[in-house]
Amino acid sequence: MSQAPAQQLAETLRNVRRERVALVAFLTAGFPSKENFRDDLIALAEEADVVEIGVPFTDPMADGVTVQRSSYEALKQGVTLPWILEELRRLPEKPRAELVFMGYYNPMLAYGLDALARDAAAAGISGFIVPDLPVEESGPFEEALGRQGLAMIRMVTPVTPEARLQAVCRDAQGFIYAVSMTGTTGGSVGGEGGVPQAVCDYLDRVRALSPVPVCAGFGIRRHEQVRALAPHVDGVVVGSAIVEAMEKGESTAGLLRRLRGEA
Repeated sequence: MSQAPAQQLAETLRNVRRERVALVAFLTAGFPSKENFRDDLIALAEEADVVEIGVPFTDPMADGVTVQRSSYEALKQGVTLPWILEELRRLPEKPRAELVFMGYYNPMLAYGLDALARDAAAAGISGFIVPDLPVEESGPFEEALGRQGLAMIRMVTPVTPEARLQAVCRDAQGFIYAVSMTGTTGGSVGGEGGVPQAVCDYLDRVRALSPVPVCAGFGIRRHEQVRALAPHVDGVVVGSAIVEAMEKGESTAGLLRRLRGEA
């Protein structure tokens, strides 16, 4: 019997971690070019282990200016959640990487939770990250995803209270997205210095509690950061740096190889 997508996502990350830290790469669907979305996705999936497909939204509250800008440009081109799902269905074959959606709740609720879970599963999605959907209000969507075997991927932060952290980790699916710093995406964890010890200690706490892999995100741009985080996580999420590379027409494959220390 084949694994459910949520279980396959976790297992993929565990398998990669036996060799190295996994790379979770983010792109905004339809940015910089709506016409090239499928090609951009396939290229990224050749180098990444998991690809987060960002669903453009008018008010992406967890994102910094880079991802906000990409979301705005994608919306101007007419990118919508139904369009993204149709593009995924039109892929000639399933990408090598696991695919997850990252987006905000309003477009998902408008689509219809059961229909979205069903259509996402059919399109090869393994899970959802929804930054503005608190645990207390996520029951209906989590149930809809569960009926399709998809993961509700939870986020935690350095200021998540211990009791809440334990509760989130206890019910974790796919992986835990451990935000490495407070604020929005687009900065650099630790600035120009090294990754702070407090961040490493926090990640160690999350990893000790979580039954699924833990991936650190927000502010990861350099191989030195990946190397410093490696003893404390199973994977790292790279977002704004990829969006900036795509904006400049630079190779995302080259960026991911540099982050792994291969170039």
